[in-house]
Amino acid sequence: MTASLEEVAYKLAAGGKGILAADESASTIKKRFDAIGVESTFENRRDYREMLFRSEEAMSQYISGVILFDETIRQNAKDGTPLVKLIEQAGSIPGIKVDLGARPQPGCPGETITEGLDGLGERFKEYYELGARFAKWRAVIDIGAHIPSYTSILANAQALARYAALAQAAGIVPIVEPEVLMDGDHGIDRCYEVTEWVLKEVFQQLFYGRVKLEGTVLKPNMVIAGKKSAKQASVEEVAEKTVRCLKNCVPTAIPSIAFLSGGQSDEEATAHLDAMIRGSGLPWNLTFSYGRALQAAPQKAWSGKVENIAAGQAAFTHRAKMNYLAALGQWTTEVERKKAA
Repeated sequence: MTASLEEVAYKLAAGGKGILAADESASTIKKRFDAIGVESTFENRRDYREMLFRSEEAMSQYISGVILFDETIRQNAKDGTPLVKLIEQAGSIPGIKVDLGARPQPGCPGETITEGLDGLGERFKEYYELGARFAKWRAVIDIGAHIPSYTSILANAQALARYAALAQAAGIVPIVEPEVLMDGDHGIDRCYEVTEWVLKEVFQQLFYGRVKLEGTVLKPNMVIAGKKSAKQASVEEVAEKTVRCLKNCVPTAIPSIAFLSGGQSDEEATAHLDAMIRGSGLPWNLTFSYGRALQAAPQKAWSGKVENIAAGQAAFTHRAKMNYLAALGQWTTEVERKKAA
């Protein structure tokens, strides 16, 4: 029996499991590989992702779903097994990134609009046949002098709503990702202000777009100071303000919230999630949907060498387990320091 939108949306963040964002574009994965001295070829990208998806403990115990790139959802492992099947065999759910990236927004200097709506309905039909049961669309909101503007926030929220409606019409759960970037010098209070504004507009547009919230997953940023800010907030403050912002903005009909890491270090992303979970009275499943914060360690350990596959898988399993424990409110720095078994 085919799982309903509600069942998939709930499962993606249930029981401490989280989502692996392995949806890097060709240019992004090249940057990651350049950093470890590996050429970004079709085969190397396949081998790297296959290494992750064959990490049995991580994939079966700690990962609920995997967001794939268009290339990856079509790839086969070395033995000919579709990578989608490896994910399914581990009990995880395949997903797909469907946006085509952020482009400069006309009339809004320094701001972007995410593209990819044209022909999306037909693409969804193909992705469903390829095995995708959820999707992701990322809107990018930057904080700077005189930005963001309402024009940009509204346009991105409307695009998210149109994408989400198209996804649900195709039987695919939409992950709605409005990311307020942490690249600037703004403080945590400015991040709170913008994040609240963005989330309220996004849910207004989801309502207008007749999107079923029970079959939707929210992937927000945490409320955190910009990387260049002279004053960085404590773990406790980030957790408190993020949860307060979510309670002010996110309807309880949303079953799952899966945070992006947004450029935080591995341990920062884990610690912030754990601190939020330890709070009480949360009406949603809270978990992680991390890319770099799950993959930086295994990429470095692997470094493109066959003899390092086991080390890469161990590093991936350790990071996945740490975030799984955080999603249960059971992570500690002492646990973090222990090596993967």
